[in-house]
Amino acid sequence: MGTKVTWNGDMAFTGSADTGFEVDLDAHPNVGGNNSGFRPMELLGVGLVGCTAMDVISILKKKRQDVTDFEVRLHTTSADEHPHVWTSVKLEYVVTGNDIDPKAVERAIQLSADRYCPAQNMINKAVEIETVYQIIEAK
Repeated sequence: MGTKVTWNGDMAFTGSADTGFEVDLDAHPNVGGNNSGFRPMELLGVGLVGCTAMDVISILKKKRQDVTDFEVRLHTTSADEHPHVWTSVKLEYVVTGNDIDPKAVERAIQLSADRYCPAQNMINKAVEIETVYQIIEAK
């Protein structure tokens, strides 16, 4: 995998990857930014929830679960001092569907955490990741 950022002035950058996709990065105005893009730690969070979400939805589909909506939310707290690393991480899986089996959801989350999601496994080496889920019956 290869990625890079290209400076656009002030604290703004454009990030790109070998896939050809781009994303804007910037900082808060109190550190010289203009709020014109993601913060780097936000992108780390999006990478984490995206990684586990893809695993979990794939597993639930293979288990023939009737999922109609799905979200993974990240909740973090950061250290007060630099480098402001995450000190707590919670992943919240919200599965909406018809007759969703809680055991299938638990197993999918476990497989993502233990076997499939490299982002989750790397971050878990630095800070423990708590996982919770809720199942909402579709209307």
